[in-house]
Amino acid sequence: MRNRTAFTMIELIFVIVVMGIIGKFGVEFLAQAYKSFIFSSINNTLQSNSASAVEFIAKRLESRIKDSVVARVAPTTGHIALGSVNPNVNYTVLEWIGSDIDGFRGDITPNWSGIIDLDVGAGANLLMSPATDTNTTNTLIATLSAGGSAGAASGINDAALYFVGSNTDINMYGYNTASGTSITDQNSVMHPINRNAIITNFVPAIGNFAGIDVYEYYKLAWTAYAIVFTTTGTNIGNLTLYYDYQPWDGEIMTDGDSAIIMEDISTFRAISIGSIIKIQVCAKSDVVEEYSLCKEKTIF
Repeated sequence: MRNRTAFTMIELIFVIVVMGIIGKFGVEFLAQAYKSFIFSSINNTLQSNSASAVEFIAKRLESRIKDSVVARVAPTTGHIALGSVNPNVNYTVLEWIGSDIDGFRGDITPNWSGIIDLDVGAGANLLMSPATDTNTTNTLIATLSAGGSAGAASGINDAALYFVGSNTDINMYGYNTASGTSITDQNSVMHPINRNAIITNFVPAIGNFAGIDVYEYYKLAWTAYAIVFTTTGTNIGNLTLYYDYQPWDGEIMTDGDSAIIMEDISTFRAISIGSIIKIQVCAKSDVVEEYSLCKEKTIF
């Protein structure tokens, strides 16, 4: 005779209870672990994207003409100096004129020196800039520019000079709310120039420099930049860079080219204290729940 053994009723009940406990808390544990993984992934993505957006904007602001930075409520509204903005108004556009930092950082020597020789060649119809190569500068500008809506690349004949130390007026950079109004003489902050056969020479694109205060140090600019945060209509949450347009020639940001820096932005802010600018970009995600992460940067 062989004895046969089996589970007792108590053992079966005990197994059922244990399986029930594992089933209840195990699923919750796995769900929580999965949620934590998703949250960590979203957090890392938002950290990376917002940091990249802030660095991207900051690098371009570093080469700004400091007094040229303005804010707008929308791309087609009037401008106001960033240092004079109303803290209770929601500004969605940050705009400025940048110097040609790429041309100044030549791989051997800079393409333009930033110096006007006031004793040699200076006159109403000619400015001489030693160690400047307008041919190389023109080629680089054409390479960097995308042509904008006009379909043609920019060049040094689209550029302008800003004299370091000159009196500045935010309304004399050529900013407009509509196309068609350009600087008509050399009395503004920006001085439109052309090149001639001698690569160290600048000649006025309009008027002349008679009676104009010409300073020894200058910055060469061929484009303005605008960061636009879309808060209404389509593409809400997009942060877009506009470039390759010349306000001194009557152009506005939509006359240039554009590229989306980042999508799903919840906040874009910029404040100015003197010449120092602080920017903040907050990226959002609602994959699990609405979540936002912000990055800030101070630009001197």
